[in-house]
Amino acid sequence: MSDTELNPQQLAEACAETMFSRDNASQGLGMRIESVAPGRAVLTMTVREDMVQGHGNCHGGFIFALADSAFAFACNTYDEATVAAGCSIDYLGPGQLGDVLTATAEERSRRGRTGIYDITVRNQHGHEVALFRGRSYKIRGSVRRLEETATESQA
Repeated sequence: MSDTELNPQQLAEACAETMFSRDNASQGLGMRIESVAPGRAVLTMTVREDMVQGHGNCHGGFIFALADSAFAFACNTYDEATVAAGCSIDYLGPGQLGDVLTATAEERSRRGRTGIYDITVRNQHGHEVALFRGRSYKIRGSVRRLEETATESQA
């Protein structure tokens, strides 16, 4: 099916499937894509023993990685290669061993080459663990055609 035959939801799903198939980092951390839609993504990750730091909580870097991955999947739902230009995170509570963390990324603004996305990370009880805001920047190329994107990015 060509890109012109895909509706926006189908395109978002195709982009997520393609990205995830190449995303060794997110896969290695046990992340799962629960849903995607244009400008939106929901990912989950279970806090494993190897993610727990010296105070007995999930290391903030793993929470950041989950939020960052949700951000990446949300801003790449239009088949326009997009990267992070900057981000910030506020930790609101700890993740615990065995918690299932859910990162919900939502597009706030997308104009020209830039976008703003808010990501909320919650545990399985619905308690907020972190708030993340990402700024995206659209580069040349396609999400689903990596070779084209890599070649054009080097030009």
